[in-house]
Amino acid sequence: MILVTLGTQDKEFTRLLKEIDKLISKKIIKDEVIVQAGYTKYESKNMKVFDYVDSDVFNNYVEKANLIICHAGVGTIFDCIKKNKKVIVVPRLAKFNEHNNDHQLEITKEFEKKGYVLSVYDIKDLEKVIDKSKKFKPNKFVSNNKNMVKLIGGYIDSNRRSSMLDLLKKYKEIIMYLIFGVLTTVVSVATRIILFHTILSENSPLQVQIATIISNAVGIIFAYFTNRKFVFESKNKNKFKEFVSFVTGRISTLLMDMLIMFVGVTLLKGNSTVITLISQVLVIVANYLISKLIVFKKKEK
Repeated sequence: MILVTLGTQDKEFTRLLKEIDKLISKKIIKDEVIVQAGYTKYESKNMKVFDYVDSDVFNNYVEKANLIICHAGVGTIFDCIKKNKKVIVVPRLAKFNEHNNDHQLEITKEFEKKGYVLSVYDIKDLEKVIDKSKKFKPNKFVSNNKNMVKLIGGYIDSNRRSSMLDLLKKYKEIIMYLIFGVLTTVVSVATRIILFHTILSENSPLQVQIATIISNAVGIIFAYFTNRKFVFESKNKNKFKEFVSFVTGRISTLLMDMLIMFVGVTLLKGNSTVITLISQVLVIVANYLISKLIVFKKKEK
């Protein structure tokens, strides 16, 4: 029996399963093949495929397997070579979107160098390596190997860095939107302060309103250009139409803000601070959605 295990990695590894399926169809592989596919969604008439099973059942499969084919997950490889099993490691590759990076190549090479496993770097070589495995005798695993400890440490550190980078990339737009949202507020407030210390007086009701209008206008202009370039990275050549749409969106959320304050504070007599906070959160979310879905909406290619 051949056990194929893809671990718990949250990316698919269909490439490996397709090749194994092909080898079964060609009668190259004649053994029963059982696949722990994890997140990989794959259906086959040639193999028994399951997502996960409890540890006792999985360990039973490992014990019974004459050959194990797996990705280069450190935990997976360790579990198999500790039982002196014949293991073929096929590293996941970033270019096929099977992993965040190619660190599995380093892991594979290290285990291969120690004589613990056989490796497949080109999926077309799987047939040849399976044939080679019939005469392969893995070296007995030595757990206190310093290079192996160093490798595992590097693997963990690399994954942590990759996870952080992926998280930043995934939420880059929202993070940039919040950063420039804060800067827009700073610009608007700073403009108002400068006006009161130069050409306008805060003691005049009319001039206070003028300062408010000007500072908000400056803030909206700043928000438009920064959102266009740094947040949504718009390529729209019609900047005037886009700007008008942006201003319209901001005016609509300003009216929404006024309505919430009127209903929450004036009519319902709610706490002004709480209502203000609720209103600002809703305005921020609304401004983001309007900008993303309407103003800076990317055209589908």
